Amino acid sequence: MATLQNRPPPPSDAALAPLRLCVRRHPTPAEALERGFEITLRVPTALDVVEEAVDLVARHCLASGLPARAARFNLRVALSEALANAIIYGNRLDPGKVVEIRVVVTSARLLLHVADQGDGFDPALVPDPTLPERLADEDGRGLFLIRQLVDEVQFNARGNSICMVLRRA
Repeated sequence: MATLQNRPPPPSDAALAPLRLCVRRHPTPAEALERGFEITLRVPTALDVVEEAVDLVARHCLASGLPARAARFNLRVALSEALANAIIYGNRLDPGKVVEIRVVVTSARLLLHVADQGDGFDPALVPDPTLPERLADEDGRGLFLIRQLVDEVQFNARGNSICMVLRRA
């Protein structure tokens, strides 16, 4: 058990990857009739910041009244998968690139946008991981999980941005 005396020192500021969070508590232009807010977060291309980024977003969404199960499980797993995919497959672990997260919270739903700086992909070409011949393969599982955990999934035409919708009721 670690005590205060033998605990390792916290990492220096130089070792920390910068996360930039912006929360706007006003109606978004697209949904000006609904009370809501928007969260934007710029994430470096580093897998070790995924958990911290997801925690930041989940805390704000839970505070907005999102049901606890949805915030603690559905949102966290779907956002973790989308963020990891963007870092690994989209940005190809290039530390010079970033991933943008944009969350729009309204009284009716949450829109979770994750966009990388990669070339994109065609989601229709991702194989179904539940087919018997694909059960041992690892690719496609993250996208499958996302589709099971959120109410709607959309991609931009280029395939480097995903929008996941969680309805509140």
